[in-house]
Amino acid sequence: MITGNRVSHSNVKTKRRFYPNLQRKKFYIPEEDKWIVLTVSTEGIRTINKKGIKNAMKEAREKGYMKK
Repeated sequence: MITGNRVSHSNVKTKRRFYPNLQRKKFYIPEEDKWIVLTVSTEGIRTINKKGIKNAMKEAREKGYMKK
């Protein structure tokens, strides 16, 4: 989460927050022949599409983002 200012037409600044764009997405894992539902950011979805679900899960487990 990042913070910043909301700026009105009269240039009055009030605090606001920028939240990550999280999505619930179903992914199929052919090695385990099952579907999983993950809450991931849109950037995470792009990473999974690029590297594949198996490699992305392996890296996430190594970094401690997922339970084993």
